[in-house]
This record gives sequence, structure tokens and C-alpha cells, in this order.
Amino acid sequence: VGASELIARAHHWRKMAGGGMRQAGVLAAAGIHALENNVERLAEDHHNARELAAGLSAIEELDVDMDTVETNMVFVTMDPDRQAELIGYLKQRGILAGGYGQLRLVTHHDFSATDIPAVVDAVKAFYAACRQLSCCMQRPRSRGPG
Repeated sequence: VGASELIARAHHWRKMAGGGMRQAGVLAAAGIHALENNVERLAEDHHNARELAAGLSAIEELDVDMDTVETNMVFVTMDPDRQAELIGYLKQRGILAGGYGQLRLVTHHDFSATDIPAVVDAVKAFYAACRQLSCCMQRPRSRGPG
């Protein structure tokens, strides 16, 4: 009970805090399970993300800012006109990636260090095929100041 403006603001903030989510208990249960059983594994996921980022950063068409790889997520700057094509190419090979503006790859419980070369090799194969078809424009890599 209250003024309609106050209720509208409260409704907005409830939604912003996830209060409008359906099945929020299922997500909460997954979070509780992770905290109770997999906290130690987070360090492994973070290490795998850094290794994956290092492998991807060696690919000329990609730019990975290693300073931003602090968790299990790797963000890759690439030609935005090729992003959807690369995501589809990877998906056909059982590798899930996503992102808008930047390609995003995430290491997790079902991703191990032995998976890193397969991901890097698949991305290399994509660009090798593009070069054979002359469809991928190489852009200068940003090397930072200096």
C-alpha cells in the first residue's frame, strides 16, 4: 500500500534485482551447490580461461586483452561481420560461444585444460578456411600504447 509512484519504483527495482524471474529457486539451488561443492574448482576454471585467452591471442585476426581475463570468461575482439559465422562454425564442432560486439567464451565444470587446444585449433581452422576463400579481411592488431 502506498502512492502509485512509489509502488511503480518498487516494482522496477524488484524486477532489476531479479524479482520477476521465474524458477529463481532453481538458479539459487545451482548457486548454493556451486558454493558448497565447487569453490576450489573456480581457480582451475580461471587458469583455463587464461590459457585459452593466451592461445586465442596468438591468432592474428583476434585481439584478446589478457589484463581483462580475471575470471572464467574470455572476451575476444574480432571482425563483427564474422562473429555470427564463427559462432556457428564452433557450434558445429561442439564448442559453444556467444556475445554481442565481443566474442565470449566461458570455461566451466565440463571444460578442462585438454579442451583448450581443440578450441584454439577450431578458431585457427575457421580463419584458415576464410583466408583460402579470401573472405576474412585482416585488420591491424592493437598493440597498446608505445
